[in-house]
Amino acid sequence: MAKANKTTETANSVSAFIKKLEKSRQADANTIISIMQEQSGLEPKMWGTAIVGFGTYHYKYESGREGDAPIIGFSPRKSEFVLYMSSEFEKREELLKKFGKHKTGKSCIYFKQVADIDTAVFKKMVANAMKTGRKYGC
Repeated sequence: MAKANKTTETANSVSAFIKKLEKSRQADANTIISIMQEQSGLEPKMWGTAIVGFGTYHYKYESGREGDAPIIGFSPRKSEFVLYMSSEFEKREELLKKFGKHKTGKSCIYFKQVADIDTAVFKKMVANAMKTGRKYGC
């Protein structure tokens, strides 16, 4: 029997989640939400207990495991923000070079605070990731 996915869309309040963050991180989280909402045209939803996501797509791995995930999203972890976006969006590497102080993982992008990044570049990244993600979802 397949294991249930932990990260599923919930009816939990995004604003209540943000209000639980340290004051210094609330403004950054709200800025990220504003940019993602503006570029996606979608309302933010909670995914699991700590991811704010926009849109949804269905995935299915060769192993047979499948589920739904947000097209774009972020999580305000204790020491950094984590962006969840397609690793294949248009001009990804070019935009990341201009993005500002960050680290990348396999498919995530990490940064400490909004002041460390170029928000104009971030808007382009989100728009491009939405174009890529919409091929697979809403």
